[in-house]
Amino acid sequence: MARVRTRFAPSPTGRMHVGNLRTALYTYLIAKHEGGDFILRIEDTDQERFQEGALEIIYRTLKETGLIHDEGPDKDGGVGPYIQSERCAQGLYMKYAKQLIQQGDAYYCFCSKERLESLKQVVAGKEISVYDKHCLHLPKEEIERKLEAGEPYVIRMNMPTEGTTTFHDIIYGDITVNNEELDDMILIKSDGFPTYNFANVVDDHLMGITHVVRGNEYLSSAPKYNRLYEAFGWEVPQYIHCPLITNEEHKKLSKRSGHSSYEDLIAQGFVTEAVVNYVALLGWSPAEDREIYSLPELVEAFDYRRINKSPAVFDLVKLKWMNGEYLKAMDFDRFYSMAEPYIRQVITKDLDLKKIAAMVKTRIEIFPDIAGHIDFFQELPEYDTAMYAHKKMKTTKESSLAVLKELLPVLEEQEDYSNDALYERILAFAKEKGYKNGYVMWPVRTALSGKQMTPAGATEILEVLGKEESLARIRRGIALLEAE
Repeated sequence: MARVRTRFAPSPTGRMHVGNLRTALYTYLIAKHEGGDFILRIEDTDQERFQEGALEIIYRTLKETGLIHDEGPDKDGGVGPYIQSERCAQGLYMKYAKQLIQQGDAYYCFCSKERLESLKQVVAGKEISVYDKHCLHLPKEEIERKLEAGEPYVIRMNMPTEGTTTFHDIIYGDITVNNEELDDMILIKSDGFPTYNFANVVDDHLMGITHVVRGNEYLSSAPKYNRLYEAFGWEVPQYIHCPLITNEEHKKLSKRSGHSSYEDLIAQGFVTEAVVNYVALLGWSPAEDREIYSLPELVEAFDYRRINKSPAVFDLVKLKWMNGEYLKAMDFDRFYSMAEPYIRQVITKDLDLKKIAAMVKTRIEIFPDIAGHIDFFQELPEYDTAMYAHKKMKTTKESSLAVLKELLPVLEEQEDYSNDALYERILAFAKEKGYKNGYVMWPVRTALSGKQMTPAGATEILEVLGKEESLARIRRGIALLEAE
């Protein structure tokens, strides 16, 4: 069996869309699962859509996600160049287009824009353009005269008008179309650049690509590929068309959604490993009943035959859950280095930020969640004293006031404000008074935080705030309760 060779062939047109990232990931997984080669090819023949800096985005995204290519513009594997404009400059595509002309499978077309506009017709409410093969029948002498005169032209494929063409896809099976539906597609544009479809076929063959992964929006153009492969007498690679990715409203994931690109997601506080893991599951079902996979585990488990036909829904809630699982499992030093900027946006006081990071590590799903958990460390918020009453803890405003007043001198005398020492001292106080632990801890935590939910218990908060600030907050709690 031939060595598996796959390619990711993005256009440098901006940020890495989630759909493109999935294509890159599946392409990488297919190659690596079989011990094959993963190739990066840059498709920049659409010069109008080219964006400055987009090439760097492609390289950076692949590096960050771990999708390391074996061959590409920066790693020549003997079938380069790997940038289509460079291949075009070598006359590569024109050479193969002219071969098709000599075989009678393609022809020069000199039709003006005005003539092409006149061929447009409305079918089922949609405007379509079907070329009428006008230039196919031009005499050889006229073609040579027009070429010598420098008249603009395109090169078109001469599609059959009778019979059918059948295209096979691994996921969708056989797709058969009537040849009369196949337009004489353009192979070489008037600017001399190849069209996407033509360049793809030529490059995939010359680079020995065995498996091609694409979005299913390209299924309709797939039969045209077979006509090209047949005309050249080349072997057709395996095609794997992936399902559409939609948002929660089942509409195509668009840039307006705010989470359509890899960069968007990282900026929103997601970690790369979680994004890769989640994107792998957008249209693919593992054989095992599990959801958390590292990249090496995905390589091991990935079977492209288990890709689904039905659209994949990008569920932000599910991604947040998965991201939270990655944060919980993350090495603390790495977590802190990533969390620190978010903590510093909230806390400017000289507090132990590592202790604060440890408190939130298992409680957040994305890094921006941190702010809502820790803002009380910076400044005690205004709060309703009704919080002091807690049914489960069997506390009331009156009991909380009594506990705080009794505990205040104990905390004033306490020198060691480490968590363990404080915990031991408050438990001893509760035992001495005959109180349950929660009966004491609840009013203390409320006075310290002004919140019903905190990322840590009373003694951990006391430790981080320190003696002076802790006592000031407890005195304030007493004053609020006494004022009622």
